[in-house]
Amino acid sequence: MRKFLAVVKHEYKKIVLKWTFLLGTLLFPVIAAGFAVVPAIIFSIKGEPTRIAVVDPSGKVAPRLKENLSAEKMSERSKQAAQDSLKNLTPNQEEKLKRDMAQFQENFKFVEVETAGRSAEQIRAELAERIRSDELDAYLLIPENYADESAKYEFFSRKSGDFIVNETLKDALDTAVRSQRLSDANISEEQLKNLSRKVSLKVKKVDETGAEKDADSGFWAGFIIAFMIYLNLAIYGQVIMSAVVEEKETRIAEILFSSARPFELLMGKLVGVALAALTQFAIWVISAAAVVAFIVPTLLASGVELPIPSISPLAIFYFLIFFIIGFFLYASIFALIGSMVTTVQEGGQFAFLPIMLMLCGFYFSFAVVRDPNSTLAFWASIMPFVAPMTMPVRIVTEMPPFWHVGLSILINGAAIAGLVWLASRVYRVGMLMYGKRATIPEVWKWIRQA
Repeated sequence: MRKFLAVVKHEYKKIVLKWTFLLGTLLFPVIAAGFAVVPAIIFSIKGEPTRIAVVDPSGKVAPRLKENLSAEKMSERSKQAAQDSLKNLTPNQEEKLKRDMAQFQENFKFVEVETAGRSAEQIRAELAERIRSDELDAYLLIPENYADESAKYEFFSRKSGDFIVNETLKDALDTAVRSQRLSDANISEEQLKNLSRKVSLKVKKVDETGAEKDADSGFWAGFIIAFMIYLNLAIYGQVIMSAVVEEKETRIAEILFSSARPFELLMGKLVGVALAALTQFAIWVISAAAVVAFIVPTLLASGVELPIPSISPLAIFYFLIFFIIGFFLYASIFALIGSMVTTVQEGGQFAFLPIMLMLCGFYFSFAVVRDPNSTLAFWASIMPFVAPMTMPVRIVTEMPPFWHVGLSILINGAAIAGLVWLASRVYRVGMLMYGKRATIPEVWKWIRQA
């Protein structure tokens, strides 16, 4: 036991005290936040307004198009979309929406073009020349038969890659043409809007006690949990494999085997790295909880409705158990791979197998979220290699019967015992083999050796 604890301490300190561990632990929350914040900042950067000319022989669609691109209309549509998702907007939020839409409306600057007494070819030639001379950025051609099914609208732009401008203009044009068609048919647009308005459907989940819960919160909580487990297992599985291969390449294993049994060395390595993974994961969870505790009260005070999942202490305990189960399952596989190969590059070629198994567990999580009481969810939550990701998702979505959880722990615990035994047999012989990659018959021979 003393030698085993010494190996655990050595492996734990070797990972935790590295500057890469500290840097990764601190940078991951920053990078995760950056994925959410940086795109918003980039898209909020105001560019030069698009100078656009609209050619409308009928003179009916262009005024409606300009009206749809006005700050008032843009603000009205964004407010409706925000109300659909946030239900109620505070006065401050409404004012911010108006400011944002007013700034967004400045992305279009309409330029007048003279069309009287001129053919379509002449107008096109003049607009193309104005684009070449940098007097214009784009022009829109509206056909005379705008109401026909065969009508073709053409938009020419030197900023054709600006998908935000393109989609905004298309939506505004669709609305303008539809409004004019209704007007031509003597149908009130307001009446049509009232008849075709969407229903407001609030999805609620009913648990086994009959209590109502928000359905969206379970989905996002399950997705985040499955992703975080997958990320940690992928990272530290590679750490295990790299450490085994490094000891093999440097022939340190010969010295280690003289002072401790191979099983003690392998288990000490797995436990030490597992504690390092739990340490990093705990720091991430505590940091996330602190950020949420700071931000959520502010958002709730401003009137924003947030789907906050209710996670019991028992669910957190189960989550830690299945995290440890998943770690030892996949760490044993990575250690087995490291014992068989001669270089890290060779190990990377075989690492796709455990990565694919983890991906299967991650994708099964979506099926579990959709129906946590289905037959598929039951088998996915007890199956080795898949259960470490699917069972925590099932627990967060809807707590299964205790015997389901116990059966999953029992089956996966037996799988861990078998994998650790198998990995230790290969580890004992494979760490002393140099110069060539082990073949399947050779590995089978190592396993059968007493």
